[in-house]
Amino acid sequence: MVTLCLSSGSSGSAQARSISPLDGLEALRKGFSGINDFTAEITQEKRLKLMKRSMVMTGTVRFRKPDQFYMEINPPYAARMSLRDTVIEQSSGREGEKNRIILPPDQGLKQWFSKLAAPVKTLPDGAVIQADLTSGLYTLAIAPQGKSQIRELTIAFQEDGTVRRLTITEQNGDRATMTFKKVRRNVGLSEKDFRLD
Repeated sequence: MVTLCLSSGSSGSAQARSISPLDGLEALRKGFSGINDFTAEITQEKRLKLMKRSMVMTGTVRFRKPDQFYMEINPPYAARMSLRDTVIEQSSGREGEKNRIILPPDQGLKQWFSKLAAPVKTLPDGAVIQADLTSGLYTLAIAPQGKSQIRELTIAFQEDGTVRRLTITEQNGDRATMTFKKVRRNVGLSEKDFRLD
């Protein structure tokens, strides 16, 4: 899997102010509590450990609570990926070659969001978490411990829950950073919006 890192990407003299991991998680919970679904355009920079240069791709993403995610990458790297909780389905290449991956139950999307269903009073077991706040943008870095395929997951988001950047870093050093733009919230996505067919 990948490590997801979301950073502010801000420049200038703004300084990151460290905040407690509990405050960062609670800010994420509050922000996402008003979001049922969203769509966005993305630019993704993917760096594989074995390659000397990065691949830059564009595409779209969709998300719907509690556990559905869809990503479509435009040519020349055309690919589609759908995640429902622990089941990833991928379609890529000219022939639309399909692949299916089953994640361990504790790495499912529903598991992550269930932790944000109620006010956050304690830190979840099995992860090291850091948080900061810079010019109204929260950055939350989560490093799962144990045998997770993810080395770190970092998400940058606004107070209203709008995600701005997401970086995924795998244990093998591969990294993907997604920058979100034209985010549209609560548009009424349905099952058909998450199908590969």
